[in-house]
Amino acid sequence: MILAGDIGGTKTYLALFDWREARVEPVREERFLNADFDSLEEILEEFLRAGAGKGNADNASGETGAETGTETGATSDAAADADVDISPSMPLRAACFGVAGPVIDNRCRATNLPWTIDGHALTETLNTSRVRVINDVEAAAYGVLVLNPDEIEMIQGAPQNTGTKVLVAPGTGLGEAMLYWDGTQHHAVPSEGGHASFAPTSDLAIDLLRYLRTSFLHVSFDRVLSGSGLHAIYEFLRDTHKNEPTWFAERLPTGDPPALIAEAGLAGKPDICVQALDLFVSILAAEAGNCALNTLAHGGVYLGGGITPKIIEKIRDPNWTQMFIAKGRYKRLLSTIPVAVILNDKAALLGAASVAASADTLS
Repeated sequence: MILAGDIGGTKTYLALFDWREARVEPVREERFLNADFDSLEEILEEFLRAGAGKGNADNASGETGAETGTETGATSDAAADADVDISPSMPLRAACFGVAGPVIDNRCRATNLPWTIDGHALTETLNTSRVRVINDVEAAAYGVLVLNPDEIEMIQGAPQNTGTKVLVAPGTGLGEAMLYWDGTQHHAVPSEGGHASFAPTSDLAIDLLRYLRTSFLHVSFDRVLSGSGLHAIYEFLRDTHKNEPTWFAERLPTGDPPALIAEAGLAGKPDICVQALDLFVSILAAEAGNCALNTLAHGGVYLGGGITPKIIEKIRDPNWTQMFIAKGRYKRLLSTIPVAVILNDKAALLGAASVAASADTLS
């Protein structure tokens, strides 16, 4: 049995897999609200204790127990009749956790959490010598390699099994990673490329950069291609074009501003939201093209993260592809590179599981 985790800023997903070679479905999967816990260790202890207790209860009564974790901020996404006894009769073979933040020496101080995730220390908590901590976007990159055909949508070209691939994932922040092809297999290479300097490619985007520089000494792509970035684009248009309708201004504080702006932009009104979303996707197209050139991603560009699937109709628009390939003399090259949108929001969890399942990567 292996354990995989995807540790985000607000939620942690954990799953157990009986994964040895090909991808399998999780034996048990749960979601935890990070605010209910002081550390990842507390979540792990709750997850493993609940699983062992459930197995014992089922064995004693012969009946299926209720969902675990309902009083601790956890929800179960697995089949209710999963009977899992983690230890000692079925100890963990390995574990891997994808964490939002830079990982050094198997240790990560989470970017949006007051937690430090130390793979070496977790070997004692989990009673296994094989624990690996990797960046969450690196985990999602590994997840690309195990996605089923119906878990992606091709925007340009066809899927390729070989060749270097690149992942561009706008969400809470902008994540980027590369899957280097060595001629035999892929190797995920983590990156903090989302924090590279924002390079505008239109007069409107140049004005956006000037606007953002009044607030930030360094304006990165992360400041633009993220949830907060979409909101910042909206505020730029509001402050420079004076086109915010009162009814929408009153609605924004009642919900999640980036989500409301994206939904309104897709619905076609108000115009400020349409313009904000259009500018966002044009910048995403330009940066995806940059990443394709930076890595010569003949294996494909994969668009992931929490935002892209929600605005996929904008990515399907032929105008997006034209903006992606708009690199002057390299337009023809970019037109040959496959582009896909990841539809499965558990790609990072699957990627972490695939790493844990590969014993050689944890040796």
